[in-house]
Amino acid sequence: MANIVAIVGRPNVGKSTLFNRITETRQAIVDEIAGVTRDRHYGKAEWGGVEFSLVDTGGYIKGSDDIFESEIAKQVGLAIEECSLVLFVVDVAEGVTPFDKEVANIVRKSKKQILVVANKTDNFERIADASVFYQFGFGDVYPVSAVSGQGTGELMDAIVANLPKDEGALNDVDIPKIAIVGRPNVGKSSFVNALLEENRNMVTPIAGTTRDTIHTRFTKFGYDFWLVDTAGMRRKAKVQEDLEFYSVMRTINAIENCDVCVLMLDAENGIEAQDLSILSIVEKNRKGLVIVVNKWDLIEKETQTAKDYEDKIRERIAPFRDIPIVFTSVIEKQRLLKVIETAMTVYANKTRHIPTRELNDFFLPLMASHAPPPVKGKFVKVKYVTQLKGEALFLFYANLPQYVTESYKRFIENKLREKWDFNGVPCVISFRKKV
Repeated sequence: MANIVAIVGRPNVGKSTLFNRITETRQAIVDEIAGVTRDRHYGKAEWGGVEFSLVDTGGYIKGSDDIFESEIAKQVGLAIEECSLVLFVVDVAEGVTPFDKEVANIVRKSKKQILVVANKTDNFERIADASVFYQFGFGDVYPVSAVSGQGTGELMDAIVANLPKDEGALNDVDIPKIAIVGRPNVGKSSFVNALLEENRNMVTPIAGTTRDTIHTRFTKFGYDFWLVDTAGMRRKAKVQEDLEFYSVMRTINAIENCDVCVLMLDAENGIEAQDLSILSIVEKNRKGLVIVVNKWDLIEKETQTAKDYEDKIRERIAPFRDIPIVFTSVIEKQRLLKVIETAMTVYANKTRHIPTRELNDFFLPLMASHAPPPVKGKFVKVKYVTQLKGEALFLFYANLPQYVTESYKRFIENKLREKWDFNGVPCVISFRKKV
């Protein structure tokens, strides 16, 4: 199961500031997940070598207590349901408020680990004031100042210590994991059913992970992989509770648990804001990606229809354009196996490792003839190149890495993709100081 940490609490307690502090981002560069009731922030964090995802659920009270009941309770409840750990943020300066008690009542009903974060603890007097929050009965209270960073180290230690250990059954078998993701009603369930219904006795369902993300062993047509289905598994009693937000939480979980994502679009609607947000999460997690345009049978076609449609998608997803696009019709069972074939090819690309000698033989002469542009009279010289094992992360060790521009990194990435096949794989070009 992916380690997702949810930040919950009433408005104006500093949830977004804490989010920025933990993810080491600023408001201008945090990801906004669009297409839901309100924009939410999603980010990655790392502490002591342990990675986890952070979701900020804040900003929903805009008027009466009734809005609190209908919006806050709903959103906090969904966040708690999908996360591994809850950060319940309160404000030391204001003490315990009725809204804090409302949130506490909601999180108390869950079986998740809860850490109480007493924010705005900017001095020693307020550290003593934080003891009032022990009345909630959630154990230790962590006094922090999200603005200055005071106390956040102890909080991060506690987060990492309380994250569940990954003992999922999927790790028992080292085979690819392919997740079907996308907005609601684009055909994800139909696609999965079309694959599985041909010969169900050849697949092996397993229990575990989350209640609504189902993993199935797919062993047909010479393939062997885990199929991670995020679609259509929600209990009926919960369907009316903000499906969009639920789909985002569920999608994050699926993306982090997979190797390759199949992002399914509706041909009639094209690529929308939430699709781009999902793509951003895939890229941030460095997962493989295949874009599938479903319901292609509903589109009137001319000679260049598919090419024009593909060009528009690539224009929207720039600068990460090197992604395979497959047009399907689940109803007509058109090109379904092409999706699987393409996903497995992307998996092979994702696991490709280029020997250090080959990288240096290719890049050092290239960068000697096409050197990074000088900055302030300083010339960047790359000493050697290597690839991090198991990832499409390429480290370029240089004398002055701080002067390498983003445009030059894109130039290097383009040359990398021209030389080796990393179609569908986000590549990271990182310049480091040669010591």
